Amino acid sequence: MNSTSKVRGQFSDPPMRYKISSMRSFYLNPLSLIAKASILLVFMAIIIRFASPKVSNEKTKQTGVIDANPTVIPASLLPLAQVIYPSQVLNLTNWKITLPTGFSGNPTEIKQPELTTYNINPWFIVVPEGNAVRFRAAVNGTTTSGSDYPRSELREMVGNGNTKASWSSREGVHIMFLDQAITTVPKVKPGIVAGQVHDSDKDIIVIRLDYPNLHIRVDKKNVYTLDPDYKLGKRFKVKFVVSDSRTNVYYNNSTAPVYTLNKKYSDAYFKIGAYTQSNCSKEDSPSLCNGDNYGEVVVYQVTVTHQ
Repeated sequence: MNSTSKVRGQFSDPPMRYKISSMRSFYLNPLSLIAKASILLVFMAIIIRFASPKVSNEKTKQTGVIDANPTVIPASLLPLAQVIYPSQVLNLTNWKITLPTGFSGNPTEIKQPELTTYNINPWFIVVPEGNAVRFRAAVNGTTTSGSDYPRSELREMVGNGNTKASWSSREGVHIMFLDQAITTVPKVKPGIVAGQVHDSDKDIIVIRLDYPNLHIRVDKKNVYTLDPDYKLGKRFKVKFVVSDSRTNVYYNNSTAPVYTLNKKYSDAYFKIGAYTQSNCSKEDSPSLCNGDNYGEVVVYQVTVTHQ
């Protein structure tokens, strides 16, 4: 062995083994592992903190608008076979329904939360296409104590359907938009109400068909004709906008109101559905006093807002 090899064997090899042993001891030391893990966690927390999206306070501010129709899964996104409840087509969170069934002067009334999973054939069901709700009331149906006529009709509520809506034409802005079609009317007295603004005593303004005349009605009078020759099944749109003691009515997306009612009223609420304007006595024939003689409205969309 030459001198160079001897020097390497005596002096170079032991230090290398010492370094390897020291490194192995450092990486296997439990305290060292804990320290490195802590550093890694702190580093990851810093990355997450600065990589996370920031939420602007402006986006979380309340607007003061009360939406009576919170977002629901559109029926169009569901398989047709699963669209069986009207609440899957229309947002019924803040509504209750009165039906032409039950006892005289005390018709069936369905409120939330039962209304969410409720239907009754043929009075209140989803149409076969799954894109609208059918409201039907036969002339021999049960009526409320304050009316001579039957209805399958929604009444506006608040507080997730627990409290009756009650607002004033003098305060705030109250809007209801309807996309609907009247599909059937009674045979002898072919009248039906398809939407209305009501107060604690009576209707304030209604959308009514006295076939074939579709019109706006106030105090039992036709105040404005919407369609003098309405064809059953024809879809139309109506919007009520109530503010400053004025009730503006828009028809088929008109930019200006087709009619304005200047009137102060309170304890008000919206109603939609089929309020048939006939009964067995009006039809004047026992053969027409049955469930096959009815008024019917199909509603594709209804939205209500208050601010």
